[in-house]
Amino acid sequence: MTPDSFQAQLSERAAATGLALDLSTLSAIEAYYRLLRHWNKRINLTSLPLDPIGPEGLDRLFIEPLAAAGYVPISTLDWTDLGSGGGSPAFPIRIARPATRLTLVESRARKCAFLREVVRELKLRDVEVLNDRFERIASRGERRASADLVTIRAVRIDDTVAETARHILRDHGLIMLFSTSGRESTTKTPGLAPSRRVPLTADGRTELVIFQRANEQR
Repeated sequence: MTPDSFQAQLSERAAATGLALDLSTLSAIEAYYRLLRHWNKRINLTSLPLDPIGPEGLDRLFIEPLAAAGYVPISTLDWTDLGSGGGSPAFPIRIARPATRLTLVESRARKCAFLREVVRELKLRDVEVLNDRFERIASRGERRASADLVTIRAVRIDDTVAETARHILRDHGLIMLFSTSGRESTTKTPGLAPSRRVPLTADGRTELVIFQRANEQR
């Protein structure tokens, strides 16, 4: 696939969702895609076909995160992505919101090596990769109440995950959960409440569920 071909496909899918992508964003997304495609031949980063990539892959890996970026403040904030895997949604959001300070949490060392390669190749500043299980993150004193935003995808939201995210968040911080439309995404964890649900693609198959952490005594 030529650069023009990938960027044209991405622009077309973006337009169908109401997104307009500038050349800088298109170039950075393509650089990430090429790294993902190359590394996916050696380690399993995604089960979606990448060579060639189709509409489903474009939507899930790039369009959905770029649409979600519209709900991330443009201002500087501290952000933790749990279970980062192949880097989506984190890298496309980070490309669209470069002022954020991002921490990627991934338990598999080989996937962490890939994430660090993307950080190097795209020259992303203020991005840290942690090779650890997210369940252990909240127990670290320096990570408690350290994030304004937590993003989660491809992770089952049980009480442990919700509680981990809650401890990482500052008061009024947000959790952004990428979920299949219609799937139950609420949690009974005290201090978290879903504030809104928004579709991310034109077909409405995937939605963004946003939770907010209540202000409480620590």
